[in-house]
Amino acid sequence: MHPEYIEAFTRKVAIDPRTTALIPVDLQYASGSREHGLGALLASQGKLDEARYRFDRIEKLVIPNTKRLLDAWRGAGARVIYVTLGCELPDYADAAPSTRAFFTATRNTVGNREHEIVDEIKPLPGELVINKRTQGAFASSGIESALRGLGIETIVVTGVSTNNCVETTAREASDRGFGVVMVSDATGTCSDEMQNATLKGFSRLWGRVAATDEVIAELRAGRALGVAAE
Repeated sequence: MHPEYIEAFTRKVAIDPRTTALIPVDLQYASGSREHGLGALLASQGKLDEARYRFDRIEKLVIPNTKRLLDAWRGAGARVIYVTLGCELPDYADAAPSTRAFFTATRNTVGNREHEIVDEIKPLPGELVINKRTQGAFASSGIESALRGLGIETIVVTGVSTNNCVETTAREASDRGFGVVMVSDATGTCSDEMQNATLKGFSRLWGRVAATDEVIAELRAGRALGVAAE
């Protein structure tokens, strides 16, 4: 049982299409595809069944719901910023020690298919893609200056893994004063236990957790208000 008293102090975060960016995190072939990267590695080791939960969730929830959110954001004229994870050097020499082995094993460096964002949610021309080498985007990329330059005050995060790169990026953003919404059914990791624990922990002081339908409805309501005011 989780005591609820801390949640009373958690910042209320609203979604305004003028100042809120959608940020899909690490939805790449390296770790987001059953046939590439991590999936291919596990298959070669006879261990792919151990990751069934992960890839089932990505295919059935994370990608479809991220696509719905992308459609809604683009329809509202709101900002989309992709975050990717991986190296930019072919020998992986620019990786942090904590991620080098994983990058190497999954062939995650610029120029390889594994580094690319999965085709179902490819960025459109003019949409920003920011690469990071660490689990949190703020530690190893220029995302903060980009967000501030674009007038972004709140971010909505989707992607993988909920308890690693998504959560770390979200917490870093919260600590820097951004409002953060983590989308419960557009994020994924390796088990229900990890997923639920991450969402519960994040909702205590760090930010807001909301489902795809709720986020889209709020975005469209904000867009309608903005249009009416013009």
